[in-house]
Amino acid sequence: MDWVIKLGGSLFPDDAINFCNALVGKNAIIICGGGEFANKIREYDKDISFSNTANHKTAILCMDILGMLVADKADGAVAVYSIEDAKNAIDNGKLPILLPSKILEYLDPLEHSWKVTSDSISVYISWLLKTKILIVTNVDGIYDSDPSLDGAKLIKSISAKKLLNFGETSVDENLPELLLKYKLDCYVVNGKYPKRAISIIEGKSSKYTFIGGN
Repeated sequence: MDWVIKLGGSLFPDDAINFCNALVGKNAIIICGGGEFANKIREYDKDISFSNTANHKTAILCMDILGMLVADKADGAVAVYSIEDAKNAIDNGKLPILLPSKILEYLDPLEHSWKVTSDSISVYISWLLKTKILIVTNVDGIYDSDPSLDGAKLIKSISAKKLLNFGETSVDENLPELLLKYKLDCYVVNGKYPKRAISIIEGKSSKYTFIGGN
C-alpha cells in the first residue's frame, strides 16, 4: 500500500462515510480517530483522573469503534485488525479501515498521554508500513492562528521542527516529533472535500498543508 490516511473523528458520521466511499479502490489504508467517544473520555478524565494508560488504551478502543461503524456504512470498505488483512482487502478492491487496538496492544510504541492521539498513531503505522501519510480533518490544514478567527491564514508548507512550537493545532502535539524521528513528510487536508485528498494521492495540486519531516 502507498498511503496511510488518518480520518478525523470530527468528520463522523456523514463526512467520514462519504470520504471512504470516494477512496475505495485507492492503494490506501484508513485509520479513524476516536471522535466524540474519545473526547468524552477526556472530559471524564478531567473530573476523575484516570491513569495515563487507561486513557490511552480506551481512546484507542474508541478508534476501533468509529472505524467499525464507518466500515459498516461505507460501500466497499472493510474493517480489519491486521496489516495482512488490510493488504488482502486492497488486493480485492476494498478499502481497509484498520482497527488498531490489537496491533498497539502488542507493540505499544508510543507515550501514554493526551499528547498522543490518532494522528501520532497513524504516523507510527505509516512508518511501520513505509508509506506516505495523510491527515484528514475538518479544516483545510494548519493555520497561523485559530481557524475560526477572522484573518487566520492557511499555512501551505511548514517544517515539523517549526511546528513543534505551535502546540496543539489541527494535528496533535506529538505528531511533529514523530515526523522528525521517523523522517517522514505529512499532508493535512479537509476531508469534507474528498477530491482534495485524491488529488494529493495522484500527485496533483490541491489545497492542504505540507509538513516536512525529512
